[in-house]
Amino acid sequence: MDIYLSSAPRVFDANLQITGSKSETNRLLLLAALYPNLRIQNTSNADDATAMQKGLLVESGLVDVHHAGTAMRFLTAFFASQPGREITLTGSKRMTERPIKILVDALRQLDADISYLGEEGFPPLKIKGKTLHRNYVKMQADVSSQYISALLLNAPQFENGIQMELEGQITSVPYINMTLQLLHQLGIEAHFQGNSIRVMPEANVQPQTLTVESDWSSASYFYSIAALAEVGSKIQISAYKKDSLQGDSVLQALYTFFGVHSTFAQNTLTIHKKEETKKRIFSADLVHAPDIAQTIVVTCFGLGLGCDLSGLHTLKIKETDRLKALKTELSKLGAAIHVTDKSLHLKPHQGIKQGVSIDTYNDHRMAMSFAPLAIKVPIIVKDAEVVSKSYPDFWKDLSTLGFVIKEK
Repeated sequence: MDIYLSSAPRVFDANLQITGSKSETNRLLLLAALYPNLRIQNTSNADDATAMQKGLLVESGLVDVHHAGTAMRFLTAFFASQPGREITLTGSKRMTERPIKILVDALRQLDADISYLGEEGFPPLKIKGKTLHRNYVKMQADVSSQYISALLLNAPQFENGIQMELEGQITSVPYINMTLQLLHQLGIEAHFQGNSIRVMPEANVQPQTLTVESDWSSASYFYSIAALAEVGSKIQISAYKKDSLQGDSVLQALYTFFGVHSTFAQNTLTIHKKEETKKRIFSADLVHAPDIAQTIVVTCFGLGLGCDLSGLHTLKIKETDRLKALKTELSKLGAAIHVTDKSLHLKPHQGIKQGVSIDTYNDHRMAMSFAPLAIKVPIIVKDAEVVSKSYPDFWKDLSTLGFVIKEK
């Protein structure tokens, strides 16, 4: 479904309830599969979380995670350490193009039985679950933190836990810390010092109910809307915590550049546009929060600002090559943009081309990051239903804000 998107208001005032974090949900779903006495509240309703939940229930046979990259990585480690379960793990065409060799090599160091059914280093995988006796692993740390989290989440059920040595610059450290904090909440002993991580084995944990915080990546689009709107705009969203485990909560600090400020009252976050920015170039290293890069670049473009972002090397292996996709789509709108394999550089400009069709490349973040531009000019978003991967209610919530959405 393609949609024609425009915005009636220029000043926003609304209250929204955002679904639980996909990142926290998938971690807690896996931990609840390992420790069935755990209960989880406010889980994400995203496609990725659904794929994870369904996959965990399969005892043998085929598990198809479709576009869910987190599920692919977490389930690879999960099934490898489940004795007696024999699984074929696959996904969409794009998923079979996303590398998984670093994780498979790490699991093989622990004596896991995993083989490739297609191209070496890529899904689909044949996994024969077994008890993993070895506990030392050395792995590359500068590609995706999800490889690391996949091992850490399952490690308490390994016979001897895990001792992990990381090589290179560690990517997306907040996501690793989120994983370790969730283990700590369950009473599982874990230590992270320098480039070494140790997780101790733990057969049982105390029964408890864990509540998933709402998703900060989803909040990013409302920060962008506030930044592109007029001064005085105010959007309240819940349920959020100022001291969040989620790395994307750095939005609170980053968006002050655009005159957007954050305040908290109990579990409600208020995003308030208080002034216009007087600066012309936004710069940031997003190595610890790469998922908000698309949102920030589009915000800058919508305001006519320049943008220099680094730390983006993981974007090439996401649902699409996000750096290439950003360059293509922003260029269609009139941007002067240059990308490398790990950075993006946008020049300040005046004017945005109207009525442009934005291709989304089966990538939920492409659709949602470009949507706020409709405040400035009408746009067409192709394959708009792709947002269901992480935020199924996105278009409904934009409609609540006053955006005009028409099916093309």
